[in-house]
Amino acid sequence: MTSMDRSAADARLGTLMARGAGFFGSQVAIMGGAMSWVSERHLVAALSNAGAFGVIACGAMEPPRLAEEIAGTKTLTQKPFGVNLITMHPRLEQLVDVCLEAKVGHIVFAGGIPPGSAIKKAKDGGSKVVCFAPALVLAKRMIRSGADALVIEGSEAGGHIGPVSLNVLAQEILPHVTDVPVFVAGGIGRGEAILSYLEMGAAGVQLGTRFVCATESIAHPAFKQAFIRGNARDAMPTIQLDDAFPVIPVRALQNAGTKRFLEHQAETIRRFRAGELDKDAAQLDIEHFWAGALRRAVIDGDVENGSLMAGQSVGMVTREQSAAEIIAELMEQAAAALMARGRNAA
Repeated sequence: MTSMDRSAADARLGTLMARGAGFFGSQVAIMGGAMSWVSERHLVAALSNAGAFGVIACGAMEPPRLAEEIAGTKTLTQKPFGVNLITMHPRLEQLVDVCLEAKVGHIVFAGGIPPGSAIKKAKDGGSKVVCFAPALVLAKRMIRSGADALVIEGSEAGGHIGPVSLNVLAQEILPHVTDVPVFVAGGIGRGEAILSYLEMGAAGVQLGTRFVCATESIAHPAFKQAFIRGNARDAMPTIQLDDAFPVIPVRALQNAGTKRFLEHQAETIRRFRAGELDKDAAQLDIEHFWAGALRRAVIDGDVENGSLMAGQSVGMVTREQSAAEIIAELMEQAAAALMARGRNAA
């Protein structure tokens, strides 16, 4: 193998990212992970303006609020961006309508298997649909349902997580899903990792944690400091107290709020057992705890009692940088890995 210079390395990365970047209409195949309260207009626009693909986290927003956020984002960027919708939202189809009315080009369905009607509505309205697939069988099912692209997210990610690491998911899914672009997520914090997944067949990557400390992120300074101080081993998943009462684990930096969630979970299970709550209401009660706790940390800066949802890549967040600087650094690392490989083989 001959030695590779930076322009050749950039060209190679461009080739590897061409499918993913083409799908989004972005310069690089890096999509922003949708983080409630963090992935709002300022960070989303900054990512898109920097050549990546920003994604608004709709979370618990009602349709009029989402319409405002999309309009606000459009005042800050002319570049494409997407919207992440949680499938369990009671007004999911109205939220899809809001996206279509605003001509959002990409709708990302997260937090469960989206109903076929929502996928059809999005596609019929002209949007491309992105779905999460935590296993090969579900990946194939999502494609049959009309997904135009998939995200496979490993347990290293922040927030609500599945049980399998990205390292394993990538090996299980990437060789067998080639008909739609597949983006990988979970624990990615450096360009060398991005390169390795692209070479395994990923169309691109999704990063969330790495962008929390972007200067454009509205996260409270105390929230950002918690990320800058945090290490991989500090970002732990919550514990499920009762097998008969499954709770989707949430990966977050440990603090007093984590302990309070265990207490809240125990109390909710007690109320469920006592017949005070049905299962759906109990599940919703637990979800509401996290929604409120996350806002307390991100917006109010209560890093002791709020939820510090973070992926294991948090140890690679060492300072505040602009979105453009973070993306440039990731691409430089990937290019350097390619150039070093050429030198080592020469």
